Amino acid sequence: MEAEFWHGKWEREEIAFHLAQANPLLTQHVASLQLAPGARVFLPLCGKTLDIHWLRQGGYRLAGIDLSEIAIRALFEELQLQPLITQHAGLLRFSADGIDMFVGDFFSLDAALLGAVDAVYDRAALVALPPAMRAAYSQHLQALSQYAAQLLITYEYEQTLADGPPFAVLASEVQQHYAQHYQLSHLTRVAVAGGIKGKAPATESVWLLQPQK
Repeated sequence: MEAEFWHGKWEREEIAFHLAQANPLLTQHVASLQLAPGARVFLPLCGKTLDIHWLRQGGYRLAGIDLSEIAIRALFEELQLQPLITQHAGLLRFSADGIDMFVGDFFSLDAALLGAVDAVYDRAALVALPPAMRAAYSQHLQALSQYAAQLLITYEYEQTLADGPPFAVLASEVQQHYAQHYQLSHLTRVAVAGGIKGKAPATESVWLLQPQK
């Protein structure tokens, strides 16, 4: 997916993908990560999701990355935080108390700059990418996070009936990308009200990825 596609979405405020509340699948299943108070959670391709607000209210420290500076600036405004903005090899870093958000290409972020994270919450990243990009994304995410545990949300539907994003990511593909380094647990599957763009019946799946010991 070209960067211009997402920049255009934010510039035109075409953000139907942005929920008006914290994702119920997060609030219901975050406990499965067994995070300690103050744990640091990384959200790839996060935009200004209200999941960030909910996790912050829960006492977690947060890190994330998105292509859109519009989205990240709006996030800090909504959090009523004044960030320190610094530049790092093509990325902008917005930092405030307990939160670090990067603006730029996901593949330009490295583990040293990101810092240690205790878990990854991927609601909108894997499913936002076309098939040709997902293997490279998942490999880079695992390296970035030092194989931290993940809570992953995917969509399942007949891809020929609707254009992504969000794209369909079936269980077999989750296995393909993550089974080498993680123990995978399928926590739940729920129907998507109205399907995908009103065109294709769909379900959302929640996966818990625990590092293999």
